[in-house]
Amino acid sequence: MPTVACLRDSVNRRVRAALCVGTALSMLSTAAVSAVAAPNSSKGGSKVSTHSKDWLVNPAAFVATVKMDGKDLVLENGLVRRIIRVEPNAATTALDNLITGQAMLRAVGPEARISLNGEEYSIGGLSGQPIANYLRKEWIEKLHADADAYRYASYHEEPLQARFAWKKHPEWLSKDLAWPPPGRHVVLLFHPPTSAPAGLPDVEVHYEIYSGLPLISKWISLQNKGTAATTVNRFVSEEVRFTEPESNVEAAPDRERPDLWVETDYAFGAMDAPHAANKSVWYETDPDYPTQVHYDRQTRCLLRCKPPLGPEASVAPGTVFESFRTFELLLDSTDRERRGLAQRRMYRTIAPWTAENPLMFHLRNADPASVRRAIDQAHQAGFEMIIMSFGSGFNFENRDGAYIDTYKTLAAEAKAKGIALGGYSLLASRGAATAEENTHGPKATYGVMPCLGAQWGKDYLAQIKRFLGDAGLQVLEHDGSYPGDQCDSTTHPYHKGLDDSQWVMWQAISDLYRWCRSEGVFLNIPDWYFLNGGNKCGMGYRETNWSLPRAEQEIIERQNIFDGTWTKTGSMGWMMVPLSEYQGGGEAATIEPLHEHLDHYEARLSNLVGAGVQACYRGPRLFDTPETLKVVQRWTSLYKAHRQVLDGDIIHLRRANGRDWDGWLHVNPQGEEKGMAFLYNPLEEEITRTISVPIHYTGVTGHAQISVNGGKSIRTAITDGMAEITVKIPARSRIWLLIK
Repeated sequence: MPTVACLRDSVNRRVRAALCVGTALSMLSTAAVSAVAAPNSSKGGSKVSTHSKDWLVNPAAFVATVKMDGKDLVLENGLVRRIIRVEPNAATTALDNLITGQAMLRAVGPEARISLNGEEYSIGGLSGQPIANYLRKEWIEKLHADADAYRYASYHEEPLQARFAWKKHPEWLSKDLAWPPPGRHVVLLFHPPTSAPAGLPDVEVHYEIYSGLPLISKWISLQNKGTAATTVNRFVSEEVRFTEPESNVEAAPDRERPDLWVETDYAFGAMDAPHAANKSVWYETDPDYPTQVHYDRQTRCLLRCKPPLGPEASVAPGTVFESFRTFELLLDSTDRERRGLAQRRMYRTIAPWTAENPLMFHLRNADPASVRRAIDQAHQAGFEMIIMSFGSGFNFENRDGAYIDTYKTLAAEAKAKGIALGGYSLLASRGAATAEENTHGPKATYGVMPCLGAQWGKDYLAQIKRFLGDAGLQVLEHDGSYPGDQCDSTTHPYHKGLDDSQWVMWQAISDLYRWCRSEGVFLNIPDWYFLNGGNKCGMGYRETNWSLPRAEQEIIERQNIFDGTWTKTGSMGWMMVPLSEYQGGGEAATIEPLHEHLDHYEARLSNLVGAGVQACYRGPRLFDTPETLKVVQRWTSLYKAHRQVLDGDIIHLRRANGRDWDGWLHVNPQGEEKGMAFLYNPLEEEITRTISVPIHYTGVTGHAQISVNGGKSIRTAITDGMAEITVKIPARSRIWLLIK
């Protein structure tokens, strides 16, 4: 079965050693730190790039441009270039990685495909290439158009527009991110072939190229200007014949992928990008490639972006159909860290709301008295958000006006103290009001799923929107979001049958989330809806971890953060802190009474603040004594004082294993604070370590000013993007290092 374009694990591991620092946060104001020039050794990795124009360090020079060059339309930004030949028809003839010099394209094909009213048409395309292994420039002049394909007519530029509105929360953002992002938007117009039935609509193919990163997006649209409805049965919005990334004669050639990451906003049913994206990103075998190495011609080197079903969408006269959007990120390294940094930069560019990172309190009780106590505690402790959690008694589906007014009052009280208030609602894995209004036919992902094309589904989504708007709530934690289930009912009023069911339900849930984004409603969703407005999903933990003894939770928490932030930013995932019992485990697993387990509570706060990762601190209260409050305030204040750098990308230093130090480095090359490292010692004794520090992605060269736990800065030499630092880390504690 086809699989998603996926980031490949590096065989050339980057320099991954850590920064080290002095003594405990609660004790030390200064520390002795010795620093020497680092040797150019990788300790198991490849040399860090030190070229002067690294787009991951300084993207400013890479500005998107569009120009006509003879018969070629050229989209370029100094990192990636796409060339579209427009005569005798339009077809992509080059997709080049300008960082590595690699030509990604080996053969031409149509720009898209679409089935209208039961007939399939190619959109553009050129034929006549003698072999499909590579494309020579002199061959391009001899290519010819297909008479049965949609014909290129013209192109024009339009302003690059936001996919939907985003109401920002500046207090949750460490830096202002542009929306829409800077770049250029080109539209190619195609007319139907002369052999097509009269009244068939024109098709537009859209391309956006963004400044500052090697990313291009693409989608198709059509406007029905006729007098009768047109049905879009199927579409392929992107089709690219990539060079094969491996040479395999006999075995199934499916180990490697081209050096790019492909993702669409038609993604659901998972909390990680590859599994979510594979709903619409398909690597297939190419039937027009007989000269490939694989004996049975099974190399998956034909990229097609398409929905697995449908959409079978009826386009009424005067309306527009638009496909999902595909994003193609060209990668410049086999190094896992660098590939992950590129993907994280992509999310900050095309889904910048994922950088909103408020401190969250998961409240177990939703009665007004408990909510008011929580508001007061959150305000004192420095938290910024309260979510009335599952099991709290809060009910988004309650339509009683007095009930809604109660939470309207509470939301206003919370907002007056700088706290966003919201709540939890379950969608998937529960039934609708009647079994008839659930999905029918194909098995539901979570056993049962209300059909969002049934009346109950439409009413449920409208009620969520109504409650949020009327009460002024600012958070929706939407559990079991729509995971891509299908429905073959022919009696539900908002879809016709199986073929259009997935498209209708995806549009319905996406419309809700996009509305939330426009209203400034924060979205905690355990699913990959980031490109349609989601703020966070799970970082990658298993809930039963939080029924283990407290000391074991500390190590697992750091492991999950380390593993979860290769392709997510720290702000894109949540963790869990069971202040009170969560999944069992009794007293040994929970922190309550908080003052009796204050060292553990501080360890959890230091893990999460040190990673720039927020957790659902779940319980009835955030503190129980003045001493507990001071500990919480110390860490929330540290986060807010260094928010910009702590929300920066994580460079993975050493994974926690309970046997030696572990930690990570945050980088923020455009900020005053260029880097911040947190190092943890799980052992029962103090340790001294000399650690190589990868400074390259901080943007600092020559020498860095490094301070330990807020103490005096020390001038430290940097060689080949590295430094060496010798430090002491106290027993069962942590230290942090600030780089300027």
